[in-house]
Amino acid sequence: MTDTTLNLQNRNAQHHMQSFSDFAYTKNPAATHIITRADGVYIYDSDGHQILDSMSGLWCVNMGYGQQSIINAVNDQMKELVYYNNFFGTSHPSAIKLSEMITDLTPEGLNKIYFTGSGSEANDTMIRLVRHYWAAKGKPSKSVIISRKNAYHGSTMAGASLGGMSTMHAQGGLPIPDIEHVDQPYYFEACVEAGEKIDADEFGIKAAQSLANKIDELGEDRVAAFIAEPIQGAGGVIVPPKTYWPEVARICKERGILLVADEVICGFGRTGEWFATDYYEIEPDLMLFAKAVTSGYLPVGGAIVRDDIVDVIVSAGQEFAHGYTYSGHPTCMAAGIANLELMKETNILHQVQSNTAPYLASKWKTLEEHPLVGEARCLGMLAALEIVEDKNSYKRFENSKEIVTRCRDYCYDNGLVMRAIVNKMVIAPPLICSNDHIDEIIEKVWKCLDLTDQSIK
Repeated sequence: MTDTTLNLQNRNAQHHMQSFSDFAYTKNPAATHIITRADGVYIYDSDGHQILDSMSGLWCVNMGYGQQSIINAVNDQMKELVYYNNFFGTSHPSAIKLSEMITDLTPEGLNKIYFTGSGSEANDTMIRLVRHYWAAKGKPSKSVIISRKNAYHGSTMAGASLGGMSTMHAQGGLPIPDIEHVDQPYYFEACVEAGEKIDADEFGIKAAQSLANKIDELGEDRVAAFIAEPIQGAGGVIVPPKTYWPEVARICKERGILLVADEVICGFGRTGEWFATDYYEIEPDLMLFAKAVTSGYLPVGGAIVRDDIVDVIVSAGQEFAHGYTYSGHPTCMAAGIANLELMKETNILHQVQSNTAPYLASKWKTLEEHPLVGEARCLGMLAALEIVEDKNSYKRFENSKEIVTRCRDYCYDNGLVMRAIVNKMVIAPPLICSNDHIDEIIEKVWKCLDLTDQSIK
């Protein structure tokens, strides 16, 4: 049987349930793109179409596709110890080494790692750890986790509950109990609501104050932790005003609330720092990671936990009754080790900080000249475009979702992966992108914005 595109699409529709998809594709097989190979910053579909992957897979392939050193490390590990669990007092060298390598990069005092298989599992683990910690301190009533509206923390029952996306909460009886949500620091949206530009610093303080208000409403004796992405990724690359994080950190410290940074998207170089908490000078109590720790080559996630939190749990004198079959999977650990070694050998963070991130920011800003773009924001290797009908009044299109979906499709047809999110277009290019790759991205974005604009008129 020849694996033509149509044949692959038909077979896919018969048996494969795709993530975040309208299952109507099972009746319309041709709607599915079939990706067959990748190299560097490019992916290739079953028709041989070359596409610049400006989303790094799913915010994860930071070091690009086809890195032979990672492939070799995985192969070598599989020959030595393909798998063993870390239950019941067992460990293995690759888990030990990766935990050491990661904690060498974390803020002082964050020296313990609980490995998981994904960011969603890391978020689930965080809830268990935080609630167990407070119970061990004799405060079991401190069980509420506060998150933000429009946040994304995964798709498991707990992860989706922590997330603040109404479309996810509408399916499956979410959120689970003792999860609350507060305002997001979405400056452009506040301007849309006001119909004019507002003061960013004042808005940052106001957005942070919604956390204090929620703590007052619930009572400090009930609130265990506040969790947030330093920069909201799936929510639309929402970069908070500079006043936001210092105020949030102050509130958590003064109220005795644990601060949890979800670094699943931002961690391992996305902002030009190892972690976005470094960029914002945040001192979290727990950090969650996944995705780019292996550059997506194999699934690894985890929770990085402050030493004194673990000390309290140890003092409780009982095992932490929690675990995953694939926690610390030896082969996945080997991918993480090789990936971090590659990042250091290539000095990729310096390349991002000193060259590609500033270059992307300068080129991205020029997109604000386009009639459809109300704002072009960028931080590190993360960027977003706000699509508007009227720049002066911050007015959005009534059918924004349809328009950005159209733009996304134009991008794919013209050799670029760009993500559409409600009324935004976003990118998160591989860290290995050169300035020439960035030029290619900008050129194609301009073209596809023009095609979208023409389709509206």
